[in-house]
Amino acid sequence: MARLVGFIGNRPDLGARALNAEGRPFAVRKKAGAVPSWGVGFYQGGEILLKRRPVDDRPEISLVEMTANLRADILIAHVRTATVGSQRTENTHPFRYRQWLFAHTGTLEAFAKLRSRMRESLPVFLQRDVQGETDSELLFHLFLSFLHDTGQLDRPSVDAPSARAALRSSLALVDRLCAEEGASAGEMNILVSNPEYLLAVHRGPPMAYRVYEGRQDLERLFGGEGGPGRMRIPDLAGSRLTVVGSDFEDDQAPAGWTAVDERAIVTFTRGDAPEVEPI
Repeated sequence: MARLVGFIGNRPDLGARALNAEGRPFAVRKKAGAVPSWGVGFYQGGEILLKRRPVDDRPEISLVEMTANLRADILIAHVRTATVGSQRTENTHPFRYRQWLFAHTGTLEAFAKLRSRMRESLPVFLQRDVQGETDSELLFHLFLSFLHDTGQLDRPSVDAPSARAALRSSLALVDRLCAEEGASAGEMNILVSNPEYLLAVHRGPPMAYRVYEGRQDLERLFGGEGGPGRMRIPDLAGSRLTVVGSDFEDDQAPAGWTAVDERAIVTFTRGDAPEVEPI
């Protein structure tokens, strides 16, 4: 039981409205014997804010409720049932390091054997930053270590190609370590962001995205409030939001969404069309 959702837009009032408009695909029903955790990380006024709940025993976890009235131009939300690590805040996604946010679904099959090797491959200062027990947090820190190796980690702005290269190197290292243990890395999906863009990695359950732009989409998001009629036309024409999600219930993305190719990295920005590349 998991769900991974992110959005990026050029207006802070669009993201929560889009999740509310889609509705049901962003509700996660609790399964028997499973107690989920959830977290939301978002950028607001140049700051990163985190809301994390390591235990939530309600019958249904609603990302719509989690993000209601939230104003943010970039967000990553995550729901999971723990497979690695106990249910505590330090193990709850998304993880943060400086300007970066990271969330991941899936489990590394050989993680019990690989934990120490993954940790020892990190620079000492990144080893000290690992607070929890999950494969996800170590995978995030591998990504950070590859940025560090290329002199990018301390830069306030990192271009998307450099971040994609660090993701590819992280995945290649994990694949190699798992193969040495005679195991597969397993299925996984990843969202990672900084204040400029959102990256999605698809190597697991179906992932898809939806771009909202133009009058018709905005009227849908603001419907019933008289909003579009009161908005200036230039504001409508320039408004844009992209929502991406994965690990949908019954593997069914919302109607009208665009499926992401298997083994792909997608770059989402505030103003450009999604850029899809093979891993």
